[in-house]
Amino acid sequence: MSVERGAIPSTHLFHVADISVLVGDPIEVGESGAGARRVIPILGGTVTGSRLAGRVLPGGADFQLIRKDGVTELDARYVIECDDTARIYVANTGLRHGPPEAMERMRRGEPVDPGLIYFRTTPRFETGDTSYDWLTRYMFICEGVRRPASVHLALFQIL
Repeated sequence: MSVERGAIPSTHLFHVADISVLVGDPIEVGESGAGARRVIPILGGTVTGSRLAGRVLPGGADFQLIRKDGVTELDARYVIECDDTARIYVANTGLRHGPPEAMERMRRGEPVDPGLIYFRTTPRFETGDTSYDWLTRYMFICEGVRRPASVHLALFQIL
């Protein structure tokens, strides 16, 4: 089945917010058949943007699997508390990879040029606050940068 290109609406990205997450030292679980498992504690952070602003609450974590092919599967779970006290649960999954030497430096907690690393995630949101139920009705994507003690995400709504 063929569809005319003009019949499908174009996709656009709308910048919603920047998220800066402070992270703790990795908890190395060890090797499994799929790769190396580790957990990165989330210590807190900030959310700044035109439609979403607040803070990342401490207590979340990123449950990572570093696959044997060098790709890191990311599965972060955390809560955003908005400036108006609404709370939003975030389940953010994605992929991060780059040249082996850059990935090894990142794994050791050393600075790495973000231009060398592919880091994209697809967050999903849950909230009981109707002011933010729009987050549950759209798809989103993040571009990320990993620093030694933090993660920085640019959150975009897919329109």
